[in-house]
Amino acid sequence: MALSTTRTMSSKSSTTDGSIPETILVGLIHKPHGLRGEVSVESFSDLEGRFAVGSAFHLAVPGVPRRDIRVRSCRPGKRGLLVGFDGVTDRDRAEEIRGGRLEVDRSEVPPAPEGEYYYFELIGCRCVDAELGELGTVREVMEDGGGQILLIEGEQGVLLVPFVKAFLVNVNIAERRIEIEAPEGLVETCRSKS
Repeated sequence: MALSTTRTMSSKSSTTDGSIPETILVGLIHKPHGLRGEVSVESFSDLEGRFAVGSAFHLAVPGVPRRDIRVRSCRPGKRGLLVGFDGVTDRDRAEEIRGGRLEVDRSEVPPAPEGEYYYFELIGCRCVDAELGELGTVREVMEDGGGQILLIEGEQGVLLVPFVKAFLVNVNIAERRIEIEAPEGLVETCRSKS
């Protein structure tokens, strides 16, 4: 059982009550590019056409009321995408949206293939081990180069547990519950030392 390669996720899309968020982070706006209002965007979505001309997003910029924004142009850049948005036509307007989060309604995210999960679906799930019982709640999904790691916070501290088929008994997104069967000693080994 593998995580979906679709990266519409991020722990930044999480909620405080463990429920699946209503809006999903699909991109972060970094610095302006050039003088005509383009910005560098880091995409968290593998969905074909997510940033196509005409695509609409909810824009959340710290300290500014949320608003909707539409793509005017999009092209590949050295470190992500170079995107122009309607109404952002010069460097000053582009600077105003720096640090903005581009989000879509959860209903705009297609279902993950059977046996795969979006990161945002896993954040907030309770983790239970067959032997040890309640381990805590998934706070983050991290990449370690060889796969995904669940960062689980619980009464016993922070656990870093590999999200691999060999340990998974059941993943129930609707019930916000992940059941694992960790080999003896894994939980102790995976406990964060920091």
